[in-house]
Amino acid sequence: MISKNVRERLDLGTNLLAFSHGIDSTALFYILDEAGIKFDLAMVDYNMREQSKNEIKSAKELADKFGKKIYTKSVFLDKSNFEKLARDARYEFFSEICQNYGYDNLILAHQFDDKFEWFLMQLSKGAGLKELFGMSELEKRKDFWLVRPLLNLRKKELQNYLDERNLHYFIDETNLKGEFKRSFVRVNFSEPFLDHYFNGVKKSFEFLETDKQILMPNITKISDEIFIIKNDSNVIRGVDVVAKELNALLSKAQKDELDKNLNKQTSVVLSGKIAIGYAGEHVLVTPFRKAVMPKIFKEKARILKIPAINRGYLFATNFDLSKIKF
Repeated sequence: MISKNVRERLDLGTNLLAFSHGIDSTALFYILDEAGIKFDLAMVDYNMREQSKNEIKSAKELADKFGKKIYTKSVFLDKSNFEKLARDARYEFFSEICQNYGYDNLILAHQFDDKFEWFLMQLSKGAGLKELFGMSELEKRKDFWLVRPLLNLRKKELQNYLDERNLHYFIDETNLKGEFKRSFVRVNFSEPFLDHYFNGVKKSFEFLETDKQILMPNITKISDEIFIIKNDSNVIRGVDVVAKELNALLSKAQKDELDKNLNKQTSVVLSGKIAIGYAGEHVLVTPFRKAVMPKIFKEKARILKIPAINRGYLFATNFDLSKIKF
């Protein structure tokens, strides 16, 4: 059930599972355990349902039974914009846990139905390719990776997995009523459509994922001003995207200059303020800053193969060089 890429990522570091004790995350709990992958749990109680206290209690008992740590948080949110506030609250909590306790990977239980729901919701807003395909198996964040092992499985498959093994889980009845936008899309559109056309939709997503790799630049955001871009046929477009985040618009002449320098395997400063550092299969993009650096810093940067053109900014901002990995 777990792909090779996901398995390798989870084996590389410490793992935190975003848990709710619903069908998806409960199935993922047992799938990960069966695969011998070590992980701990994090769970948010939104205090919207009487059942939530039982879910927390059961999750703690499950964690104790399997010898896992569990982090919980109780929040009270405004009902007028609940979906967004709940999403923000849980990701803020999960991020804090990863940073404070050194988890390398945050494991999410999104499955194929979620992926299709996201697609339809973004389509309803008017979105581009990047937004339409926001869910991927592996996604780099500043301090950890998002890992989604279940994207090729339907929710029904996960429920069957649990039922066949007589494993306990909870059902959030609010997801069945269509009260919130996402559940409305699920009940009225995505589930009925997938029930009839799942194989075709799955094949389409496979084709689109291949096209995405060709069309979209591969950008890893290390911080608000530090980016690593894969040095492939989309690198110029990637630098253009990043430059806009750094409040700069590149002219055609600048793009041509960048292309020429990268072909010569050299770094370049654009607009006098953006450092594009050549690093073989990747380029490192930071603001450009001149700085007098001690030898010990220069040597550490050299060992880590950080381009010289980026070092002044990294030194001036006291950035942890070990976070930059090509």
